[in-house]
Amino acid sequence: MTTELWVTVVGTVGGFCTTFAFVPQVVKIWKQGGRDLSYGMLALYLIGVSMWLIYGVLLHALAIILTNAATLLLLALATVLKACTDNRTASKEDLRGGAAD
Repeated sequence: MTTELWVTVVGTVGGFCTTFAFVPQVVKIWKQGGRDLSYGMLALYLIGVSMWLIYGVLLHALAIILTNAATLLLLALATVLKACTDNRTASKEDLRGGAAD
């Protein structure tokens, strides 16, 4: 294998691992809600991934573009799911007359 091919393989595998490492978190938010995640962390992560995506586009680096686009979609989904579960929880608490202390 050439050095260039090794660089591409390492970058692609690394991107795949870091992208799909977030999938269990999305599943957990879907099932249990995202109460333990902060919007600040999600926003900062979204900004960072967006910057990596732009970087990949500027370099025309397909591995960086694809993995960060996928991560961006997963993070957007996680943020929407968190917002939906937060709203659902707040609605249930309103119906019960407030949160229990």
